[in-house]
Amino acid sequence: MPNSKYPAHEAMNPFFEVVMKGLSGLVDGEHYFDTFADDAIFESRYHFPGWPLIIRGRANLVASLAGYGKTIRVHSGDALVAHRSQDSRVVILEYEVHGTILATGAPYDNRLISIVTIENRKIVHWRDYMDSLAAWTALNPTT
Repeated sequence: MPNSKYPAHEAMNPFFEVVMKGLSGLVDGEHYFDTFADDAIFESRYHFPGWPLIIRGRANLVASLAGYGKTIRVHSGDALVAHRSQDSRVVILEYEVHGTILATGAPYDNRLISIVTIENRKIVHWRDYMDSLAAWTALNPTT
């Protein structure tokens, strides 16, 4: 996603790319953020210091993720598996992201599952599960 219309989020482009591949043909929008309905809910099913459990609204999601690139630069996303649910509105994405913790140079490798509900070709609900221990360990290395 070069030349992104979301320059504050470019450090996450590999994440956006792997997710968009998983949602291909299901949603409208060129960029990850464009696929969300204005009133969408982004729900995190993990407790991570400083991160809200629920983000309401597309604009708030865009704002919440703006600082990500100050901490982590994602260089790849892979291991994508997309599962269609019995509910035709729901797709389950499994994927991995890999990057670098900018403050320490430590590697960042995380596995995620996202349960995505789509209505009228827009995401209305995103439920996110990640390996929070992997994230915590990468961000807080022992000396």
